[in-house]
Amino acid sequence: MQSPLSKAQQPAATGAAARKVASGPSKVALVHGDDRRKNVHQALMTIDDQIMAGLRHKKYVVIKPNLVSTTNQLAATHIDALRGILDYLEPRFHGPVVIAESSAGETMEGFKSFNYHQLVAERAAQKVSLVDLNREGKFETIEVLDADLHITSVRLAAMLLDPDAYVISSAMLKTHNTVVATMSVKNMVLGAPLHSVPGQGFWNDKRKYHVGVRQTHYNMLVTAQKLQPNWGVALIDGFEGMEGDGPGSGTPVASRLAIASTDFVAADRVGIEAMGIDPAWVGYLGYCGQAGLGQFDLAKIQVVGATIASVQKKYQLHPDIERELKWMGPLDGKTTNLGSLPHPYDVHEKVNG
Repeated sequence: MQSPLSKAQQPAATGAAARKVASGPSKVALVHGDDRRKNVHQALMTIDDQIMAGLRHKKYVVIKPNLVSTTNQLAATHIDALRGILDYLEPRFHGPVVIAESSAGETMEGFKSFNYHQLVAERAAQKVSLVDLNREGKFETIEVLDADLHITSVRLAAMLLDPDAYVISSAMLKTHNTVVATMSVKNMVLGAPLHSVPGQGFWNDKRKYHVGVRQTHYNMLVTAQKLQPNWGVALIDGFEGMEGDGPGSGTPVASRLAIASTDFVAADRVGIEAMGIDPAWVGYLGYCGQAGLGQFDLAKIQVVGATIASVQKKYQLHPDIERELKWMGPLDGKTTNLGSLPHPYDVHEKVNG
């Protein structure tokens, strides 16, 4: 598929933003194989020295899974991906490990649906625990743009900003209904904003990102700038990716790969290539590269293991892709908003909160 925009309409990295692009090479592990858990473990082992450089100074590990759906396994981090991460950590880190999420729905329901509680029993020696960040309720705030380009405050989970925590993003390869593709950066950025739990009255700071396709990309950059100093390692499980109606209702793609890097932007850049997506279309990730949060230039990324060409599959994009790409064109005064339908949990809370 070709971009509906001309070259003249496509954004360019110019001015101060262009000068902030990460200049050094970034290392990304790319593993292809027939065992999800082993792929994840091997990808982390490939960059062991870089992980340990940060891990050895931390008091605990936070694994941030992706539970955009609490019932559809294809849309959510698989327990065997978490097992692969824990396999890697077991001989290297002896502090507690927290699996922490702020799902769009009920986080604890997701933990139960995907059997995460098994890990608490299996990994007692690693002191594994499960935390619903919404119920924990601790946060720091940042300001983002609303639909009228005014600023509004967002509450971000404090645990993901704790300098004592080594944060691991356990994401997947998925297409997206608003920002084209979602991997490790998106997992962190939209997993950090909190929402209410039953009995609190309704509020949902994740909805503040669905205020127009331009604002979404920019607000994701602002959030990434807040979170990035505390990012440890990105792990993308592409054993079974999602194409089409992502991030929650698409169809499977047997990519059979795992990606790992301490540079989240570089990891996602390789993931985009593995999905056969034009990198210019994924605005928030390009913005993160321009702002110096990671390496977006593929020529400056060292891919270790399998080659991108050997694993690349052309993912079918979301049916709304033409509207998603309107962020790239000239500003015409109209707001294009996508992915803004409330989660059933939101509706429940509006009625009962």
